[in-house]
Amino acid sequence: MNLDLPLNEYTYVAFDTETSGAYPVGFDVVEFGAVKWYKGEEVGRLQFLFKPRELMSDFIIGIHGITNDMVKEAPLISEKIQEIHEFFKGAVVMAHHAPFDLGFMAIDFEKAFLPALPEPALCTSLLSRKWIHGVDNHKLQTLVKHLGIDGGQAHRAYDDAKACLHVGLACFEKMGAQMTLAGAIKSQGKSLMWKDYSINALTSVQIKTLIEAIQTKKDVDMSYEGGSNKGETRRVTPIGIVRNPDGDYLYAFCHKDQAHKRYYLNRISDAQILWL
Repeated sequence: MNLDLPLNEYTYVAFDTETSGAYPVGFDVVEFGAVKWYKGEEVGRLQFLFKPRELMSDFIIGIHGITNDMVKEAPLISEKIQEIHEFFKGAVVMAHHAPFDLGFMAIDFEKAFLPALPEPALCTSLLSRKWIHGVDNHKLQTLVKHLGIDGGQAHRAYDDAKACLHVGLACFEKMGAQMTLAGAIKSQGKSLMWKDYSINALTSVQIKTLIEAIQTKKDVDMSYEGGSNKGETRRVTPIGIVRNPDGDYLYAFCHKDQAHKRYYLNRISDAQILWL
């Protein structure tokens, strides 16, 4: 994709996911919403509820309001993932805290043997920090109120996707008509590409072991070359794996410390599943 055209020359898909938990691999998308925008007009939309592998906790339900009953008869995401992939094709994607949403969707694309999309992503959280000032924070609902956007129902995927789009467009307006897509990407401070959220790209034996442990809900004895006990083997319950521009990490419960922790993948030197 040519990144040197003015921003109004591209098709955009703003999207949002609501999930059964905070971490990819261990949790699932339960709602997907997206709006497609081209030259000042909405030209398409998608909205689906999906049934997760496991029941959602009351804590998670309290965040987005999607109950287990609401998704009991919903399709699996695998039944709609081809349609979602086609909807994204050729478009620059936008999401608020884009690495979160990219991380979940990239895994489902890979499960369906769909290729990583080549177009770049824009994060409206990062863009708003550069271009929208005078707000207490850059949460989506704060920006919605500040900009006078009709945000619909917060934490529902389509409404948040549309709110995200209009935050992005507000940032574009501040950038000026001559700003290119390359310039917008530079202004957000990070290049966000679908391929960087691939789980299949994590090829080390220990990472494959951790993925298997998450999927089979097994504990792991793991050697970690970081922290205060460098190289020590520690027993953990892996919960999810996060691809992140600032460093990919495992989120897990440490049995010794009785605490949830992040473990950076490049510091994990060994991992053995406890099958018994």
